[in-house]
Amino acid sequence: MALHRIIEAIDAISSTAYSHQRTFIMEVMGRHCGYLAISAAIATEADFMFIPEEPVSVNWKDEICVKLHQERSAGQRLNIVIVAEGAMDREGHPITAEDVKKVIDERLKHDARITVLGHVQRGGNPSAFDRILACRMGAEATLALMEATKDSVPVVISLDGNQAVRVPLMECVERTQAVAKAMAEKRWADAVKLRGRSFERNLETYKMLTRLKPPKENFDADGKGIEGYRLAVMHIGAPACGMNAAVRSFVRNAIYRGDVVYGINDGVEGLIAGNVRELGWSDVSGWVGQGGAYLGTKRTLPEGKFKEIAARLKEFKIQGLLIIGGFESYHAAGQIADQRDNYPQFCIPIVVIPSTISNNVPGTEFSLGCDTGLNEITEICDRIRQSAQGTKRRVFVIETMGGYCGYLATLAGLAGGADAAYIYEEKFSIKDLQQDVYHMASKMAEGVSRGLILRNEKASENYSTDFIYRLYSEEGKGLFTCRMNILGHMQQGGSPTPFDRNMGTKMAAKCVDWLATQIKANIDANGVVNCKSPDTATLLGIVSRQYRFSPLVDLIAETNFDQRIPKKQWWLRLRPLLRILAKHDSAYEEEGMYITVEEECDTDAVA
Repeated sequence: MALHRIIEAIDAISSTAYSHQRTFIMEVMGRHCGYLAISAAIATEADFMFIPEEPVSVNWKDEICVKLHQERSAGQRLNIVIVAEGAMDREGHPITAEDVKKVIDERLKHDARITVLGHVQRGGNPSAFDRILACRMGAEATLALMEATKDSVPVVISLDGNQAVRVPLMECVERTQAVAKAMAEKRWADAVKLRGRSFERNLETYKMLTRLKPPKENFDADGKGIEGYRLAVMHIGAPACGMNAAVRSFVRNAIYRGDVVYGINDGVEGLIAGNVRELGWSDVSGWVGQGGAYLGTKRTLPEGKFKEIAARLKEFKIQGLLIIGGFESYHAAGQIADQRDNYPQFCIPIVVIPSTISNNVPGTEFSLGCDTGLNEITEICDRIRQSAQGTKRRVFVIETMGGYCGYLATLAGLAGGADAAYIYEEKFSIKDLQQDVYHMASKMAEGVSRGLILRNEKASENYSTDFIYRLYSEEGKGLFTCRMNILGHMQQGGSPTPFDRNMGTKMAAKCVDWLATQIKANIDANGVVNCKSPDTATLLGIVSRQYRFSPLVDLIAETNFDQRIPKKQWWLRLRPLLRILAKHDSAYEEEGMYITVEEECDTDAVA
């Protein structure tokens, strides 16, 4: 939640600072840990960052002045500098926001302002992610206590990928002390490594993305990339927050390597129409915090248009393709790969980044944008319930998006404290509805004044949202009133959460490396790429603890194409917890496992 507050503050400042051409210095919490600073720096495109784990050199004053001056000279109107509380240089001298402001004022004559967020970072409503995490950790802690014996060691409940796990307490303490010792001994690389894989990845990603210009050695005298791979990026499907962050990361990572990147506007239709343009380093500035899809996106699939698509790929000499989108992007990439025998232009490496609020793409547990969508639903539900303060007992029936996938309804139900959440994957009958109505009535009789019922948009063909609303209205007469809300496309809006910004940034960086590797392995002397192997059409997803490239051909068996959902969905095991917290009878099992610190419990594995 603290990270949300930081991002909101920086976004608010950025929207006004562009008109004043200022430099803002943000001091964030964290004491001797730079997690908040580095995560915020990636999510807000900060120009310079000070963290305790990797201190700046003693010449940092010269370095920051050169960096900010170059960016202003390139036309950038706003600069953001983030300073962690425990920031210092490599000699151990503390660096404060005032120190940074003084350097910028005296040397650059910029209009610099300091914002110390302080305890604002601790306030506000918790995000959907934090609410769900609290529910799961509380349940796991209860099970741990129930299973404990006199020989059991104390444990910490943590999150490893998408599983709540138990980690020995003393191992965590030893790990924390090891970080402090490494920093005291100025073993900075060890300190970063001890913070965990995610921290290390965040730092590497930030360093790359904040270089103003790619290194000269990657280019020839004419400014062309030495390797010169020609990559393209496009969207297929509905817009989702995080898409822009992924495109920005993809473009800058590729340019940094010396490649050329083409942006394809308006999906398949735009490609056929030739709506393709080369994207430069500065073209994607400011994209990371923007919702929607700047490249434009449509749901059109390639089927029936393969000849036209192949002609355009040949025209622009595309050697690698990234598709960002929902189930349509996954399906489209599969259709193109299936036509490789008929069109040699399709024999290029193709990779998909799942991006949809529905979280219904096989091969991944978290699609880009689903965290923002979940956050929007939770905030809207909070406002809806708040609107009824001072009224008599009231039940709200709310319809969420998701197609046939009940992810949003289930997780929003946990985050919002719903009394029930109806989804397609878990069949329900009129008897179930009747029992839920009676259960709601009994809670109202005990003093509860607000009820929340969520229904996935395609939970049932016959038990529609209107039917459920009318059922509760009729059966609740004399006990409570009922209101119905269909949230619609509000769920796709808003500003991307830190989770989606960081996930999109890191996934796109991995896609650049993967495409470059595949092209290099399959290119001939004439620059023609010939990828015939099935694993060169793949999807990058998050599975358990790690990012994983899964060949599209292997995902077919895992897909329910009729309902456009995976056959197995990890979040279904949280359904009993939702019912238990709503005072229903259910059985909830422990989620994960007992692991050691050495197994790298990675709380930030998906962001």
